[in-house]
Amino acid sequence: MKNINYRSIIIVTTFAIVLAISFRSFLFASYVVDGKSMEPTLNDGNLLMVNKFIYELHEVDRFDVIVFQKNKQDAYVKRVVGLPGDEIEYKADEFYVNGEYREESFLDSSIVQASDTPPNTDDFTLTEKTGRDEVPEGKLFVMGDNRDSSLDSRSFGFISMEQLVGKVDVKYWPLTQASFTLGK
Repeated sequence: MKNINYRSIIIVTTFAIVLAISFRSFLFASYVVDGKSMEPTLNDGNLLMVNKFIYELHEVDRFDVIVFQKNKQDAYVKRVVGLPGDEIEYKADEFYVNGEYREESFLDSSIVQASDTPPNTDDFTLTEKTGRDEVPEGKLFVMGDNRDSSLDSRSFGFISMEQLVGKVDVKYWPLTQASFTLGK
């Protein structure tokens, strides 16, 4: 019979618990999608793993799916569509950044637009929605993928980098919808 070293087991177990708590607290966080504002990309009840590494402004890319704190109680998941310095416009259901058309392949392609149906995204300019010609330094303009049912920067304006929790890297529940690196 082997001699069990309980002290080693306690040390290893304690180290593993501290490592797991640190990993969870500082590197990643889990969030649950509440609502339909990011459909079809994310559905109500999806579980997400959010990368909490500190972003520098140049590390946030257009079309990243992010989580941010709107206030102390409410976290939102949205897609970054405007970066600092961008001029944004929607016209005829097409997205323009600095006057250049940008395809949004993540939007629901199953919705076929007929001439008599309303657009997925109503026409607007950044100036109409925010009073600014371009996204200010240190700010982001975010929108939900389900444009008709999304409370986003069109309503509440820009978000600051300080509000950013992190980038959604993994949708892990339900398993049938699991995916890695949401965006682009």
